[in-house]
Amino acid sequence: MTRIINLRQARKQRARSEAQAEAAARAARFGRSKAERLLEEARAQKAREALDGHRLEPGPPPDGPGE
Repeated sequence: MTRIINLRQARKQRARSEAQAEAAARAARFGRSKAERLLEEARAQKAREALDGHRLEPGPPPDGPGE
């Protein structure tokens, strides 16, 4: 004998599963803690300052990648 299922509940469960899978994918892509973001930002700032410290002619940085 086959099992009787409620289609409304099945649809809701499928939607929940899809939303959970999408959330996991987004967390893997974008999810970083505040400490990790701040650490990366501080490292980038330090690298920019070190690079600017080695300039031959002090001045404003170029406007875009073409210069």
